[in-house]
Amino acid sequence: MSLKVRAEKKLGKFSLDVDFSMEGGYCVVLGPTGAGKSLFLELIAGIIRPDRGWVRINGQDVTKLPPERRSVGFVPQDYALFPHMNVYRNIAYGLRGLEKGEMDRRVKEVAKKLGISHLLDRNPRTLSGGEKQRVALARALVIQPRIMLLDEPLSAVDLRTKEKLMDELKFVQSEFEVPVLHVTHDLIEAALLADEIAVMMDGRIVERGELRKLFSSKNEKVAEFLSARNLFEKLSSLL
Repeated sequence: MSLKVRAEKKLGKFSLDVDFSMEGGYCVVLGPTGAGKSLFLELIAGIIRPDRGWVRINGQDVTKLPPERRSVGFVPQDYALFPHMNVYRNIAYGLRGLEKGEMDRRVKEVAKKLGISHLLDRNPRTLSGGEKQRVALARALVIQPRIMLLDEPLSAVDLRTKEKLMDELKFVQSEFEVPVLHVTHDLIEAALLADEIAVMMDGRIVERGELRKLFSSKNEKVAEFLSARNLFEKLSSLL
């Protein structure tokens, strides 16, 4: 899988101007609140369109395609589960138009892999934060996407659940053999999940590489955000 984005988008006083590419694996876009990370994912998913530029997946220009034709799995920050549908119907939502038997096979297969088969008849309102995330992941994975986009996927869960879900996110990437682009402001998530990290500041990717390399950044804002002291304090809190 290859993803390449060269695009600009202006919303009010904020401007997103990105030049980004990835070739599989697990990439984390790390940056402070307001950096444009969610907007970046929405642009790739097709929820918004750039003012200028393009988005290409596996060499295909998808800039003008609607979200449902991009073969992109998107998990928004609030999961966006439909409260009037049970878990089964939520997962199956992106498979409308498929033959019923194939739809049922796919839903049950992905539910089994994510350990949520027992939740299929439940209403999303009755689920825990971790369960909601697994359902949202299942809904994104069941369409067999070319890439998974995760928008702050661990921000709504407690610390113990977060540790477990980080393991599950790596499992998803390897088990389903799908590249993952994950955005967050959390250093710990980036340190423990990413094969590579891209740092976004003020709507632009300003640094890229492994975390150890990024600590030596000459960009003052990046150096402050990636403070080794802050990372040490956060890691210490987990011990």
